[in-house]
Amino acid sequence: MQIEVSADSLRARALKELEMGRKSKKSDRHRIDFIMLAIRGKKVGFEKVIKMCDDMVTLLGEEQKDDNNKKEYCAEQFDLAEDKQKELERAISQLEKAVAEAKEGISTLTDEVSALEEGIVVLDKSVAEATAQRKEENSDYKSLMASDGAAKEILGFAKNRLNKFYNPKLYKAPPKRELSEEDRITLNMGGTLAPTEAPGGIAGTGVTVLAQVQGAPPPPPETAGAYKKKGEESGGVIAMIDMLIKDLDTEMTESETNERLNQEDYEQLMSDSADKRAQDAKSIEEKEGAKADLTAQLTEDTETNTATGKELMATVEYIGSLHGECDWLIKYFDVRKEARTGEIDAIKKAKAVLSGADFSFVQVSSHRFLSK
Repeated sequence: MQIEVSADSLRARALKELEMGRKSKKSDRHRIDFIMLAIRGKKVGFEKVIKMCDDMVTLLGEEQKDDNNKKEYCAEQFDLAEDKQKELERAISQLEKAVAEAKEGISTLTDEVSALEEGIVVLDKSVAEATAQRKEENSDYKSLMASDGAAKEILGFAKNRLNKFYNPKLYKAPPKRELSEEDRITLNMGGTLAPTEAPGGIAGTGVTVLAQVQGAPPPPPETAGAYKKKGEESGGVIAMIDMLIKDLDTEMTESETNERLNQEDYEQLMSDSADKRAQDAKSIEEKEGAKADLTAQLTEDTETNTATGKELMATVEYIGSLHGECDWLIKYFDVRKEARTGEIDAIKKAKAVLSGADFSFVQVSSHRFLSK
């Protein structure tokens, strides 16, 4: 026996299914309320209610799809932004280290350049002092050689005068006067030459320069009045003169050796100082160049660090905005999904009831009718 299910029974059954979905705390009740209102109104045909159910299921599906996409977008953006934040933080750390190293390098180079410049000043001063000392030593050497030479001439002159008196064979007469053409003409014509001018200088020797010589003998006598024994007297005096001359020769030889060695040392010092100065000047130039490069690198790193810091701040702000945009969705994603699933299930069951698909309900009703 077939029993026809009335429209009111279908409405009641559909409302019951919707009410069960509506009781869920996770459900967005206004959606189901809207459909239930349409069913209770009885002015809307089942076809329109069924369409409303289909549209609502479609809408809920689209909303879930939007949530899925949004969740995927949020996860992707969080990963990208957090990776970028870590990358920027590493870059800033490296830049800060580079800036600190550049500052330290510039400070070190500045100190090294200053030390080299001070060294050059000290070196130049030492060279000037050494040059002044060398000039003074050379002047003393020349004075000593001139005075010792003059002393030797005087002693030689004295020895020769003594030989004239004591040892005539050893006496060396002064060179004969060389007559000029005018003098020869004067003599040929019976004239008389002007007397030869006596030599000037010390004791008539013609020597004008003489340093103080300790133990220099007094000039010998003009005559032999004070000497009675030529051999004995002359031997002691001449030997003393020879000894003095020998001492002067030794002193002059030593002075020449010292002058040569001092000059060699001075020239070596000048060569070494010039090399040192050139090396230090080159080192200063190289360090100034390195300092300029470090300064340029410091400026670039500082500017890059500032720009990177701004970019990091913007990234952190963006992550903050993502939290504001995504945290609620991520927190309630499962709840919202479960609620939509419940709503969709209730709406589909209500639609099935309205479409006459609840055969179990019909069969139960017919059995109850027959039993009566």
